[in-house]
Amino acid sequence: MTNTKIPMSNKREKYTAEFQLRSSPDLLYNYLATASGLTAWFADDVTVNGDVYTFMWDGSPERAQMIRKKPGKLVKFQWLDRDAEEYLTFEIELDELTRDVALMVTDFENEDEIQEAKMVWQVSIDQLKSTIGG
Repeated sequence: MTNTKIPMSNKREKYTAEFQLRSSPDLLYNYLATASGLTAWFADDVTVNGDVYTFMWDGSPERAQMIRKKPGKLVKFQWLDRDAEEYLTFEIELDELTRDVALMVTDFENEDEIQEAKMVWQVSIDQLKSTIGG
């Protein structure tokens, strides 16, 4: 009997983080779906060519295609240089009773790095809150 090592999967895990914001869904959507809005808090620079967004961080580009949008509710990007199953979703949830607005961020990361990734998202969302005053 041979002792064969099975390679570990490099598949990253999906996770979701929720953030409370004081903003209208329509205003928040503009910061999630436009190049100028995303540049204000998410990336160093963002350019758009059709439905392909190029995000710049520290001089390194990452490209994503906007594959779904619902104004005031949802933006979904498919990363072009990553696993075909990986995406980034911003979903705006409005509590009809309290009028509270939550931003649900769905992203992918290595299982042992998810908590760190959520902390990085918190820093970005804090920048977003500062930008929109919420």
